[in-house]
Amino acid sequence: MQPTPRAEKKNEEGRVVEHIWSLPVEEAFLEKLLRDAFENHYHELTFGPLIPGAAYELKCPGKPERVSMGGGYMTIHWGRGGHFHLCLGTNYGSAQSPNQPELIVQRRPSRAELYRGLDKEGNPVTWGFRMFNGDATPQITLFFPNPFISDEDRIADKPDWSRLAMWEKFLPAYTGCEPDGLDRKGKGFGSG
Repeated sequence: MQPTPRAEKKNEEGRVVEHIWSLPVEEAFLEKLLRDAFENHYHELTFGPLIPGAAYELKCPGKPERVSMGGGYMTIHWGRGGHFHLCLGTNYGSAQSPNQPELIVQRRPSRAELYRGLDKEGNPVTWGFRMFNGDATPQITLFFPNPFISDEDRIADKPDWSRLAMWEKFLPAYTGCEPDGLDRKGKGFGSG
């Protein structure tokens, strides 16, 4: 499956609030993208589930000691810094306790996408990756470095466009689409 060009998500008033690049949900593709993010960009990555009523914005405690795949699950492990499991493929369960087909479908990713959120004027203010399971429940969101937020997680006095490097790497690498120039037109969270 080839990634699709940018789509738009609109709010109730019809205003475009996000640009979305749909990605393949095959295990090998998702493993490659997530390994790249956690092994090469751990020092600048913020991640967690973004669900109605809660936003977990966690920082990696360092480079993962281990990133592994088994039984359809990716495990990101930091040793004493904790770990998490993320279903990327098919988990059939064990011979003694096989998973029911509907559970297999529920756990597997059904949608993955790169996205950028827009302000009221249509300028980008957020960038990232997110993935949803078979029930359309968010599994994980990767919040890419943001030019409007400092390393100290505060609103920046002025944009630091170098913080778009991860986005500008991932967009062509995983969608085949080159940056369109819109990313550097944003004015931050106080505008639009």
